[in-house]
Amino acid sequence: MSALLPKAPPATPARQPAATAAAPLAADQEFSFSTADFERVRDLIHQRAGISLHAGKQAMVYSRLSRRLRETSHRSFASYLQWLQNSSGAAGEAEWQEFVNCLTTNLTAFFREEHHFHALVDDLKAIAGKNPGKPLRIWCSAASTGEEPYSIAMTVTETLGASAPVRILASDIDTKVLATAQRGVYGSDARGLSPERLQRHFLRGKGANAGFLRVKPELAKMIDFRPFNLMSRGWSGPGGLGEPFDIIFCRNVMIYFDNPTQRQVLQQMHAVLRPAGLLYVGHSENFTDARDLFQLRGKTIYQRV
Repeated sequence: MSALLPKAPPATPARQPAATAAAPLAADQEFSFSTADFERVRDLIHQRAGISLHAGKQAMVYSRLSRRLRETSHRSFASYLQWLQNSSGAAGEAEWQEFVNCLTTNLTAFFREEHHFHALVDDLKAIAGKNPGKPLRIWCSAASTGEEPYSIAMTVTETLGASAPVRILASDIDTKVLATAQRGVYGSDARGLSPERLQRHFLRGKGANAGFLRVKPELAKMIDFRPFNLMSRGWSGPGGLGEPFDIIFCRNVMIYFDNPTQRQVLQQMHAVLRPAGLLYVGHSENFTDARDLFQLRGKTIYQRV
């Protein structure tokens, strides 16, 4: 969303009725955008991606979706949204993806919420110690531009070695940020990387590529990238996510979901985790209401019940 979707206010906002929506934008705006249009966007993104936009996001929605109106030659949001809802086939799915991409925010960094990676070292050793030689699976469910899955891969390499039987699935609903993640190229000023890790895990660009870093192939080959919508069904069925996971990272995603959507996602994560599998979540996320599914094991780390 990027989870998908990473990326947000400190608490999950409740969906507001239309009467509380933000005031209309300036009269000289390029496109017609009414409160009814905004409510329609809120409903569509909630249906499509589970995201609950609160009433104060009207200006953000206008700014981000305006580019789609320009590129599709629509003069009003009402016209664009009607066309979007009536679209079908491959072209329709492509535009729905553009719509979702516009409305997801991507805030990430290498080794963000660093305490999780210290905990991951201990968890990797414990899991590998109990099942020597057994393949271990990790899912980064909101990969965004890639810093998180590569941080996981670096931790795995440093803890268990580059040849450890570990596979990392990195997914996001936003296909554009996922393409960036798969390229594995970052500015040399990327946050969160120590000089030692820069030396060990990255190649420095030269000439026309000066000022950029590329993830080394031996690290990148540990990760499989794929688009995935947490609102989809049948995670564990044919065409789903494959074998159960030992660890799932789903950080700073659930804050964009309302309570019923959170419950739905947690139930599906419970289903694709191994017994006693671990769920790493964001610093402002709390799932004590889902004690039948997960119990708190550490600082924002839950264990499958």
